[in-house]
Amino acid sequence: MSPTPLAVTVMPLENRRELILSLATSAERHGYDGFFMPETWSWDIPVMLAEIAARTHRITIGTGILGIWGRSPAAIAMTAATLAAASGGRFTLGLGTSTPQIGEGLHDVPFEKPIGRMRRTVTQVRALLAGERVPLAVATKARPLRLNLPPLPPVPIYLAALGDDSTRLAGELADGWVPFVYPVSRLDTGVALLREGAVRGGHPDRVPAIHPSIPTVVAPDTATARKGAAWVASFYLTTMGAIYRDALTRFGFGKEVDAVIAANTPKHAGLVPPESEILLEELIVYGTPDEARRRLTRWYQAGAVMPILLFPPHMTPEQMSLHLEAFRPLT
Repeated sequence: MSPTPLAVTVMPLENRRELILSLATSAERHGYDGFFMPETWSWDIPVMLAEIAARTHRITIGTGILGIWGRSPAAIAMTAATLAAASGGRFTLGLGTSTPQIGEGLHDVPFEKPIGRMRRTVTQVRALLAGERVPLAVATKARPLRLNLPPLPPVPIYLAALGDDSTRLAGELADGWVPFVYPVSRLDTGVALLREGAVRGGHPDRVPAIHPSIPTVVAPDTATARKGAAWVASFYLTTMGAIYRDALTRFGFGKEVDAVIAANTPKHAGLVPPESEILLEELIVYGTPDEARRRLTRWYQAGAVMPILLFPPHMTPEQMSLHLEAFRPLT
């Protein structure tokens, strides 16, 4: 692994299958340490990662993240075991509660008690991957089963978390924490919550590694990069429900969030007004290659172990190359 580990993912709006596969193989050639794929409403991500595992040799691959509403914990465990074997032990399982819109609007599952659902999912997945019988929580009168598999090497489990309780849960149960749309200046707040969870889990000296997923926009000039960064930030604040804007309001950026919403009413216009400029600095790695590298450095200084750069959708091959090359001095 490089001295400054770095991973890549792509915004869920990107649905060009061959480009995604090309991005993964190109990331490996450029020296990146990981390639993660988010599950939303497009391709089947585990199948895509199996293809990527067959086309790569060194890079870590992972779900970044897999929602917990569309699969049972047993199905998730079998998927993780299969991908770990197919990749030669290079697979990381990233899990998250996703959003109510995806859980309910796509999977037709009530978005109820997400933290309890996550706790049960992680507990059951870990048991099954360890060769144990599943600790049943619902069908408790049934005979619990185990997976019919040879012993497996440990599969790291990362959890996406924004809220205080979910971040504590990550500290208690996870190997890695994946914050998204999380202000870099507040990362220490999240670390404190992870430590609380680690104490609750009985392992105060073992805190999850920090792997923030960071929207990233690189362009030949500052103005173009700023425009792209504004589009990404305003997209997540105005079209993905209340989860991200509520979290940022709790972090003290309520006025800035309100200004973004006003600038993008009645529909998303890709705008972040000047009075909300701080949100771009807090949430996005953007700019010319030199500027983007300087902004990324802040995340390492804040405690990130392996940032996951989330590239924008609809990139041309030239733009993809620019993004990958921009951070090559760090890899």
